[in-house]
Amino acid sequence: MAEKKQNVLLLIDSNALIHRFFHALPPFTAPDGSPTNAIYGLSNTLLKIITEQKPDYIAASLDTPEPTFRDKEYAEYKAKRAPTSDELIPQLKKAASVYDVFGVRAFAIPGFEADDLIGSFVEMFKDEPDLKIIILSGDRDVLQLVEGEKIVGQLFKTGITETVIYDEKAVIEKFGLKPKQLPDYKGFVGDASDNIKGIAGVGPKTAEILLKEFPTIEEVYENIAIITPKIAKKIEGKKEEAIFSRRLATIRRDAPVGVSNLESLKVPALDKVKLKTFFQSLGFKSLIEKLEK
Repeated sequence: MAEKKQNVLLLIDSNALIHRFFHALPPFTAPDGSPTNAIYGLSNTLLKIITEQKPDYIAASLDTPEPTFRDKEYAEYKAKRAPTSDELIPQLKKAASVYDVFGVRAFAIPGFEADDLIGSFVEMFKDEPDLKIIILSGDRDVLQLVEGEKIVGQLFKTGITETVIYDEKAVIEKFGLKPKQLPDYKGFVGDASDNIKGIAGVGPKTAEILLKEFPTIEEVYENIAIITPKIAKKIEGKKEEAIFSRRLATIRRDAPVGVSNLESLKVPALDKVKLKTFFQSLGFKSLIEKLEK
């Protein structure tokens, strides 16, 4: 009896990819003078993945300019990030048109980050039989969503071509903790890139020691009386700070993505005529060559 095919749902963290491509590729422009390096990286990656990995379903998630629930709860969220480059802003806006020309559905919901949309798709389809979910991102934050070998992260390792797959075993080998513990870890150590404070004086080693012994922040504090005094002193009286930082670092799974069934995310056959016209308008000669092959 033939083995039943395992379908693949690819979830794309669009903003993380565009930021990565923008900084990894040299600047170049379309015939009209507009910057295109990040759009080139995105187009090249989509073409490569659709033709080589051949996912059955794809959903791309984008950020919106509106404040998210995290911004409303914590005014200093991501406050230390440098302003978005003038060359990057139009490319972030153009991303939706890239997905459109590939026939891929893209989602953006005010009040939620792209990660939250990905988490919501994971929650929606994680129990779908014979389905593997791959999260394509340049950001390790998505690894908290990994489960076994069914839900994995595909993260860029170097540049814009080499990626590495993280299943649950790989996450544990890399961080010493289970994927679901990564928000608790950030509750203790914080996250400088998002300006999440955590608990001052608690570093990665201490957080790992605590969470290996007691799996959650709550359990750590329930057992503070038996924790090494030196460590206990660092975290004493700071439970609410740790829980708040964890909340900011936790990917939501309840965004109203407006999708009721998997088939609505099915990847159509590439429209080569439409893609060629799009690539020509941007001066992507190398992608036209790849398309024709």
